[in-house]
Amino acid sequence: MTTRVFTSPLFLGFDHLEQVLERASKTASDSYPPYNIEQLGTATLRITLAVAGFSMEDLQITQEDNQLVVRGRQTDDSQERVFLHRGIAARQFQRSFVMAEGIEVRGAWLDSGLLHIDLVRPQPQCKVRTIAISPKAKTGEGVSDSKVCAVLDVARANEN
Repeated sequence: MTTRVFTSPLFLGFDHLEQVLERASKTASDSYPPYNIEQLGTATLRITLAVAGFSMEDLQITQEDNQLVVRGRQTDDSQERVFLHRGIAARQFQRSFVMAEGIEVRGAWLDSGLLHIDLVRPQPQCKVRTIAISPKAKTGEGVSDSKVCAVLDVARANEN
């Protein structure tokens, strides 16, 4: 019996996170091609996949919702060649990465059998939302948005 954590009333609106975790657990069992994930800065990442034998025409990168999918399909030219030993398989692959909300793909390039994909996480806009309390229920009234940074500066100034 599995326990569903995100059904708790403390986690309102997090049901999409449960779907992301399920998707990630399905893709974790894949082992080909091997890859690295590097943190280049506070907001930048690089995924590097070892795709020796694949050309740029054999590779495809797509972003499907919050999932980055890399597919490789080599053309089979083995009918034209006679192998005495075949240890390098010409096989296809699909590697998926579940990305957090807001992560953007900056670019990709192929270099010496390594496919590099650069990702960036834009800095979120800090916001504070003030909700007015009224004696009667009014839908959509009394809500104002302001930047957190400005509110925090005013709050700090008042503390000093």
